[in-house]
Amino acid sequence: MSTTDAGGALEGGPRKTFLGHPRGLVILFFTEMWERFSYYGMRALLVLYLTQHFLFGPAEAQGIYAAYAALVYLMPVLGGMIADRYLGSRKAVIIGAVLLVAGHFTMAFEGTGGKESLTIGQTTYQIEVDGRDQNRRMFAVNGDERVQIAITPEGVSTVGAEPSAANAADAAVAAVAEQTEGAAPAGALDPATQAAPAAAQQAGFPAFTAAGGYTLETVRDTQQGEPVLFLALSLIIVGVGFLKANISTVVGSLYEENDPRRDGGFTIFYVGINLGSFLATAACSYLGIKYGWAYGFGLAGIGMLFGLLTFVLGQNWLEGRGGPPVPVQGRSILGVPLVPFFWIAGLVAVFPTWLLMRRHEIIEAGLPWIAGVIFILVVGYTVIQLKGAERSRMLVAQVLIFFSVLFWALFEQAGSSLTLFADQSTEMPSWFNAAMTQMFNPGIIVIGGPIVAALWVWLGKRNREPSTPVKFSFGLMFVGLGFLVLMWAAGNMANSDFRVPLLFLFLTYFFHTVGELCLSPVGLSMITKLSVARVVGMMMGVWFLSSSVAHIVAGIIAKATATDTVAGVVTDRAGALATYGSIFGTIGWVGVGVGVFLLLISPILKKGMAGIH
Repeated sequence: MSTTDAGGALEGGPRKTFLGHPRGLVILFFTEMWERFSYYGMRALLVLYLTQHFLFGPAEAQGIYAAYAALVYLMPVLGGMIADRYLGSRKAVIIGAVLLVAGHFTMAFEGTGGKESLTIGQTTYQIEVDGRDQNRRMFAVNGDERVQIAITPEGVSTVGAEPSAANAADAAVAAVAEQTEGAAPAGALDPATQAAPAAAQQAGFPAFTAAGGYTLETVRDTQQGEPVLFLALSLIIVGVGFLKANISTVVGSLYEENDPRRDGGFTIFYVGINLGSFLATAACSYLGIKYGWAYGFGLAGIGMLFGLLTFVLGQNWLEGRGGPPVPVQGRSILGVPLVPFFWIAGLVAVFPTWLLMRRHEIIEAGLPWIAGVIFILVVGYTVIQLKGAERSRMLVAQVLIFFSVLFWALFEQAGSSLTLFADQSTEMPSWFNAAMTQMFNPGIIVIGGPIVAALWVWLGKRNREPSTPVKFSFGLMFVGLGFLVLMWAAGNMANSDFRVPLLFLFLTYFFHTVGELCLSPVGLSMITKLSVARVVGMMMGVWFLSSSVAHIVAGIIAKATATDTVAGVVTDRAGALATYGSIFGTIGWVGVGVGVFLLLISPILKKGMAGIH
């Protein structure tokens, strides 16, 4: 006997299981693992790619990242509505996965990137940078002349020379002189290749030019590379819109309403998310930094392709779950059959997204105002239309959504300012790089997530589990504490090169992750528990919208940490470290202070929840 579930045909007979769960969970676990592999693998490299390859300044790069992340969290609201009303979750996931594959492979097209030139007197040199990790070296190039240089607030100085055949003898003499004179001077980017200033001067490059005695010019690849970059990001944004919310919906559809295995199934699914993130930030970051951006982004694309194939080939294991609300056969929009219409609509949506990404300041300026108006309307609806416990619960949900914006604005520094801090102001082992620091968060979740979940259960059995507002306050205090760790390290633990030990960045991610485990898992649950049933979809949209706004706020914070760079190399390490320390200290104290305030008012909020824990 066959049945239907939201319009999708289900297989008859007993449900097949794997390790006690519906076997479809296996398909969804690996689909999401590979999707997160592709997303986080690309995210780990993105800001470094923007600053080093395309030569966007740190502020501009962090603005692009903020707009991208904001749209990534906004689009699932539309994708979820389309799936709920027309396509069903399965078909929406497939459309999203195809767009994601296209987007990630498009990221592997590098173009020529940005070009930076240095003019001293009447001579113009092209600036080239070898490498992508902390040991990258900067060169001034003019014909056969190639001289290693350093640019600081004081000016341009020679670090070494790669001579042409005409001055090879002079360079050899300089190298012998260097070996007899001892250590290289402080500030040299590569002491092993340090050459005497005379060699550089004979090669035609002055040993030192003070600030004001030279000009820098940046020419970016606006004709080919940048348009393709924004196309790739737009494909990913629209793809995530179709996939992100809907694959979770398919997980829920595997279980009956009161199935006690449901929470366990979502826990397993959550492990898949973080396992994919951990593997991606290790593998994609290593390949991208060591061998080239295209290798890292290409591996992310291969991961998404594996995810798509897993989902398509595993359809039978889903047993019809996640089907459309009503059968799609015979239905059309504007005369186009339903499924082809949304394939076309998905591709068409890429174009306005591409335009917005190229003018990302529009997103940064407009989204907070739109979100503010929507939030006021929702509060107004709650106050005017609802009464009693329904009103108080909805108001508590809205208050917690408001506080969550600050949490995510601080937490999401991971992909922007914390990545640049890792690159510019953190000591790295030779086998590690700045992008790989994003491994810390998912790694800690995989290990610590079950521990925290077990702690809540243990406290719950003793009637001592913290309420949702208290958990939110813990999340804010922990994320603030993480930044205070870096503030202290910047002021007390920096080495002579103005870098702090990697341990302190790890501790920051540790505290941030503990905060995430206090707040994130209960966030969506809070929305479903406190929202009135007839508007729960609207409130879920407000939750995603608040996360989107949080990324815009995160971008504003990240921009405040930006310091001058040339060809992606920071010119004032001391100033950069001081700036990071100051901004991180400010937002750290804000996080802790707001968390304490939320803790103090939590009894009022708990009372407003009217019996909901």
